[in-house]
Amino acid sequence: MDRIQQEIAKTEPSVPFRASTHHTHYTWAKTFQCHPELYITPHTLEEVQKVVNLARKCRRRIVVVGCGHSPSILTCTSSWMVNLDHYNRVLKVDTEKKTLLVEAGIRLRQLNDEANRNGLTMSNLGSIDEQSIAGAIATATHGSALKHGLMSESVRSLRIVCADGQAVRCSAEENAQLFRAALVSLGALGIIVEVEFEMRSACNIEWAQTLEPLSKILATWNTTLWTEKEYTRVWWMPYMKRAIVWSAETTSEPLRAPEESFYGGSVGFYTYHNLLWLSNYVPSILPWVEWFVFGMQYGFRTGQQTAGAVEPLRTGLLMNCLYSQFVNEWALPLSQGPEAITRLSAFLNHERGGGGIPFSNKGLYVHCPIEVRVSDTSRSHTPRPYLDNTYADGPTLYLNATLYRPYLCDPPCKDRYYEAFEWLMRDMNAKPHYAKNWQFTSATYMKNAFGEDLREWKRVRDEADPEGMFVGEWHRQAFGLGQSEEYALAESEVGRKGAKPGDCQAWHGDLPASTPMITASDGVVASEEKPPFALRVHSPTASASSSGESFDMMHGSETKSMFLNGSEYDGDEAGSAATVDRRFHGSAKEGIMGTSVFDKM
Repeated sequence: MDRIQQEIAKTEPSVPFRASTHHTHYTWAKTFQCHPELYITPHTLEEVQKVVNLARKCRRRIVVVGCGHSPSILTCTSSWMVNLDHYNRVLKVDTEKKTLLVEAGIRLRQLNDEANRNGLTMSNLGSIDEQSIAGAIATATHGSALKHGLMSESVRSLRIVCADGQAVRCSAEENAQLFRAALVSLGALGIIVEVEFEMRSACNIEWAQTLEPLSKILATWNTTLWTEKEYTRVWWMPYMKRAIVWSAETTSEPLRAPEESFYGGSVGFYTYHNLLWLSNYVPSILPWVEWFVFGMQYGFRTGQQTAGAVEPLRTGLLMNCLYSQFVNEWALPLSQGPEAITRLSAFLNHERGGGGIPFSNKGLYVHCPIEVRVSDTSRSHTPRPYLDNTYADGPTLYLNATLYRPYLCDPPCKDRYYEAFEWLMRDMNAKPHYAKNWQFTSATYMKNAFGEDLREWKRVRDEADPEGMFVGEWHRQAFGLGQSEEYALAESEVGRKGAKPGDCQAWHGDLPASTPMITASDGVVASEEKPPFALRVHSPTASASSSGESFDMMHGSETKSMFLNGSEYDGDEAGSAATVDRRFHGSAKEGIMGTSVFDKM
């Protein structure tokens, strides 16, 4: 740390270096924690560039984190962690083009609020809006609608700070290869600092949900199930062989709140939570829990509407995520859905043949529901991200095996269930969702599944970050990056150990403290050398984002600052006690009977 402070002491204090040494980072679900050497919260582009330039000199890896929604080790580091929550302004609103230019730390909720004030709204959302816009596009976040694809499909341009400290604008017309790599970057290219995002006119949606037998779901799969309404989601209850179908479309009807019920509030929330906790010790009760909990909320008879409402689009697509959870989601062609569901159903219900899945299901009981969603990127006119995990020639199905962590305790079925589930997905040539908990799939499979697209992404990534400043253990395990000391700054895992709360795992990475620091004469790209992408120099006297239309490179000189240590800077750290409860209730609403749990699943 003394050597880092020596480097910082050489710099100009007019651009702050806002860093804390005492931050503990947790994933959203409290599945992992880590202790970064520095937790840094820049407020301006100059400060972001300062961080990158100092990290290069101090030989440190950088991880960028927002809400930490990914329950894997994707956001874990023992090196430097950057949070952009203070880099979250709206820079420009273009109502004619229906676009907003924003700083990349803005959370989706704030982005939608600002859009609504201008008569616009996001056309597609997942289950929550707590993520930053940069994090949502970087992990291929999607909703559930055949009229929409990935959220990154709505990105018209972006600006990214690469490992040399330069801020590069990219779009379909400018630095197109970098644009395709950055749209789903997994944090491995650099720090995305600005995003130009396309909206639609603000509107309301009317949604309804019904309880249907699984047989009807499969019978209507290729006809009306996914096409009758603009948005459709299915929550499959494997032991009851039923599913809740949620569908919505735009409407001019006045707002109408969903009806409240005695069970749908705190009673239902704590009943289900405690029964899940009990099932950790007596797993065989889970089929009964499924029947009781969901029967109490949605009824025990199929074919009837269980709930409905009219809401603004920006809130109507959101749902309560209930409890801390593991999620293992894969993408496969929509046409293969009936086969995948039928095989997995046979395995979970201990039917003869077990769906052809070569793993023991004896004594295996899992949680409900299994989420089923869709998208279609085949009709998109925007550049396709290299790491787009959807299918280019038709609609995509997402199958999500969710496992709750009651009172932050891991369920005993996790490893056996996920090993079998991932085997089935690989057997059907599916691709995993990056921000989830897939753990039994090798980098070799991923290389084969993505082929030339992955090789192109790696080539562009290596140009933007040749030393692996943004590469970590997750990238090593997922894609084989950083093997054989390929990158000087890449971080690898040293170990994990049990931690609190619950069954949280404390993650530890290597920290190259003994690695000599470099100076400008030790091989840093000089300003007269040709950078890897076509850049234009922005005036060094202008502010980082003084013009919403400017995506040009900032002045590349080494700006200077003072180090603000833990005793002087509190950092407004993410994950404080005030926000912990909200993390376990994504997009929850408060009603007369307490937290509304099951208004939308």
